[in-house]
Amino acid sequence: MNRAFIKDKKRIVIKLGSSTITHEETGALDLVKLEKLVRLLTDLRNQGKEVVVVSSGAIPVGRKAMGIKEKPTDMAVRQACAAIGQARLMMVYQRLFGEYNQVTAQVLMTKYTMINDISRSNAQNTFRELLHMGVIPIVNENDTVSTDEMEYGNFGDNDTLSAIVAALIGADLLVLLSDIDGLYTDDPNTNQNASFVEVVEQIDEKFEKMGKGVTSKVGTGGMSTKISAGKIATDSGCDMIIANGENIGIIHRIMQGENVGTLFLKHKTEGFHLIDYIKTPQYKE
Repeated sequence: MNRAFIKDKKRIVIKLGSSTITHEETGALDLVKLEKLVRLLTDLRNQGKEVVVVSSGAIPVGRKAMGIKEKPTDMAVRQACAAIGQARLMMVYQRLFGEYNQVTAQVLMTKYTMINDISRSNAQNTFRELLHMGVIPIVNENDTVSTDEMEYGNFGDNDTLSAIVAALIGADLLVLLSDIDGLYTDDPNTNQNASFVEVVEQIDEKFEKMGKGVTSKVGTGGMSTKISAGKIATDSGCDMIIANGENIGIIHRIMQGENVGTLFLKHKTEGFHLIDYIKTPQYKE
């Protein structure tokens, strides 16, 4: 399928998985990839495009800073690592973007932000004003206060969060980068006959089944969460692409309309209401 129309996208949300911005061996930030990422995103801004980043990595960065090798299971430890890591992550982003005089902003969200009408409206207005100012918002779930035990739960993964952000701000393209090339008919790690899917016109039960069992090595979300994110994005009128972020230059290839990753075509659902997707059991953790 000719993807030349991708070049004309104006409001873009890019989700970065932990595996995309950290070293697998140590969990530390991959500064070479981050520097290239910042150049690419700043160049998109220089082209007049609006860019929002949904970035994972706070907890791994916090763990690294405190010398915690194993993934913590205790909620208080996880939240402490998130608090430490989020500050460090933003410091790195701001320093790198500052090299190109690009202003960034931190936006931390919880599910309650979207459930509550006033908070959701305020978040939408804040994004609108930041983009109008030419700022690149960097979004993450507020892991320090968001837990499964809270009344509204959490988003659970940044695939879902990025799709919700894309729908909230009326983005016309969502790019999910992780250690997965795209959608396959089966898990390519276990089935050599699995075929790559270049385009998904509509997410139905068949594609949902394809997503089950295909997991990411590092991030919290596998293909199943990406399919769920695709439902939110495409129903809201936003095209979505799943691609492998091992080579961060793939962002440039995507924006040039190259045939990389799996493209999920938008199909604006009549009467789309974002709140309906957040409240349904499918998305509630």
